[in-house]
This record gives sequence, C-alpha cells and structure tokens, in this order.
Amino acid sequence: MPYTEIPGDRVPIRMWAAPEEVEGAAMEQLRNVTRVPWVHGLAVMPDVHYGKGATVGSVIAMRDAVSPAAVGVDIGCGMTAVRTDLTAERLPDDLRRLRSALEAVVPVGFQAHEEPVDPDSVPAVRSTEWSAFWDGFEDLAPAVRSRRARAQRQMGTLGGGNHFLEVCLDDEDTVWVVLHSGSRNIGKELADHHIEQARGLPHNQDLPDRDLAVFVGGTPEMEAYRRDLFWAQEYARRNRDVMMGLVHQVMTEQFPGTRFEQRISCHHNYVAEETYDGVDVLVTRKGAIRAGAGDLGIIPGSMAAGTYIVRGLGNPASFNSAAHGAGRRMSRNKARKTFTRQDLVEQTRGVESRKDLGVVDEIPAAYKDLESVIEAQTDLVEVVAHLRQVVCVKG
Repeated sequence: MPYTEIPGDRVPIRMWAAPEEVEGAAMEQLRNVTRVPWVHGLAVMPDVHYGKGATVGSVIAMRDAVSPAAVGVDIGCGMTAVRTDLTAERLPDDLRRLRSALEAVVPVGFQAHEEPVDPDSVPAVRSTEWSAFWDGFEDLAPAVRSRRARAQRQMGTLGGGNHFLEVCLDDEDTVWVVLHSGSRNIGKELADHHIEQARGLPHNQDLPDRDLAVFVGGTPEMEAYRRDLFWAQEYARRNRDVMMGLVHQVMTEQFPGTRFEQRISCHHNYVAEETYDGVDVLVTRKGAIRAGAGDLGIIPGSMAAGTYIVRGLGNPASFNSAAHGAGRRMSRNKARKTFTRQDLVEQTRGVESRKDLGVVDEIPAAYKDLESVIEAQTDLVEVVAHLRQVVCVKG
C-alpha cells in the first residue's frame, strides 16, 4: 500500500502502518524523533510498536548523528535462512529427536558453550579472519574488555525472548533452516555503556526524550561508538554464522548427504552509512531490514505463523527498508497474564516446540497478523517464498 504522510516537527512521518492502529505511546515516540535537530527522515514499518528509545519498526535517517538508544541494546540482531536440498519426505513423523539434537549443540537463554567454539572445526562456517576479529576486542570500550572470555563462549548461542531456531518447509516441501539472534550480552553491555555516555553530553540536554540522545560526527564519543557498534554488528553476523554451522552438522548427521544451498542473512537492529537525496546519512533500522532493489530479506511471524523470504523493491521513500517481522501487539507481561499453557499448545499445534509457561509470552496471539504486515508493504518488497515451521527452538 502507499504510505501515509503525517506532519512532524522537522520532517514528516512516512507510515506504512495504519495511523489509527498505532498505540499512543508509540506515536509520541515517533513525533519526538521528528523533533531531533539532526533528523533527515523517518519511515515507519507496518509492524511498528512501542520500544525502548524509539519504536520498533522505525527507520531513522540522521545527518552526521546517531542515537545509541534508538539502535537498541541487541546490536546487530537479525536473521539467517538457508535452503537445503532436503525434502519433507525424509523427515520423521516424530521430530522431537531433531529438536533435542539442535538444542544440544546450540545453547539457548542465558546459557553459553562450556568452551569457545573453534570455527575452523565447523566446516560450514563461512566467516574468516577470526584472529583479527577477536583482536578488535582490545579496542572496545574499557568497560567491557574483561568480558572477552564470556563473549567468546557466547559466540554460537541463541539467547532467549523472541530469538529462535527453526526447521521449516516451503510450499514445495523443501526444508529450510531459519534462525534469529543478535550480539548476545556483549552487544547489550556496549549499548548500555554508550547510551549512558550520550545522555550526559551537553548538546542532548534539551531533547524531547532523553532516550534520543545522540553522538555527533567529528567527536571522540561518536568515533568510539561507531567502532563498538560496527564490531558488535559483526559479532552478531558471525554468531549466526557459527550457529548455522553447528546446525549443519546436526542435519548432516541425522540426514546424511544433506547440502546447505541458498543462504540469506540480514540485520534488523543496526546502523548503515547510506545516501538519500544527495545527502550522506546514518540510517538506523530498529526492527527493520534493508530492502534495496534485489536485496533478499527475511520477515518472520510468530511460533506458528511461519516466515516470508522477500526481495526488496528499492523504495527510497522508506530509505530502502521493510518490516522485520509481525511485531508484537501485546506486551510480554500482558501475554503471561492473558494466556495459559493450553492456549500455547493449541496455537502451536503441528509445531515441535516448547509448550510450557516459560515461553507463553511468545504465543502467536501476542503478535500481529503476519499476512497483514506483508500486504501493507507491497511497494517495499515482493514475496519469494513462504515457510511454515515444523520445529521451533526457543530459549
């Protein structure tokens, strides 16, 4: 659908969501973004909802400035999807053994590997130059330098919340593996450090929301944040790469000869340097993916709604962006108070997954309708494939 333009203070709000369906607190967050002196533009995705610092589902372009709280604490959070040559007919009727095997190699929740994974021992890992990457740890903010051992053990781990690892089938019954994770605790610690630094800077004292405090180009604070930010984004990408390598080992053990073929990967909590209207800007995608012309992206729903593989159409009005998922329609606390274990069992019927109260806040009914989210952005992406999950691993 074409976007709706709502007047803002310095820039308009371009919305691919129905304005009347956006909660009041989220609308106020969006209006506050338009009041920031460095803002160049704001695009709002159909999965928009209230978030810390800025709404989830917003794309914020700033001139020579970036807000660490708007980026969020899970720097580099994103998705990877791999199509295999395996078909549904080779999967067993009972998928519990497969789920258990995946949970055995990929730690979830707050868990980590007992010893760091050696990427060279996992044949399917594509990332290289690991020594140089870890050497960069010594250049990060002093507040986190003692966390290296933990960060190394968390490399190749899923985390909790809405992070997941799934085995899916497309409409031709081809097996895909899909995972969603980010920069783990090291990304959060870096984000917390820089958010606190930004709040104390003199130029941020008159902002409409202290969570929109920014770093400005040409300052030591901005250089330090960019260094840590881009390192954490790379950590998140490598984290997903290692997990996918571990999953590949499980799949080839259980289904000998399985090949991992097409691989798609995209961040959806990150910053990129891009140019629009002849202006160089820093684009913060908080709960949004890049959807430049031809870019392949991943848009997941809930534990039972499946995932869409999409191709970007390159719409500059959205800063070449699209939604990152279905988006929550209900807070975690409200979901826990509203739904029962039996509700979770019913709503995830047909999916091999946890069905206990520990993940009831991830129940499908707590999320927006994925089909509506896809329909609302037909000028941003085109659908390549729809995947339906048969196994879902959550922390």
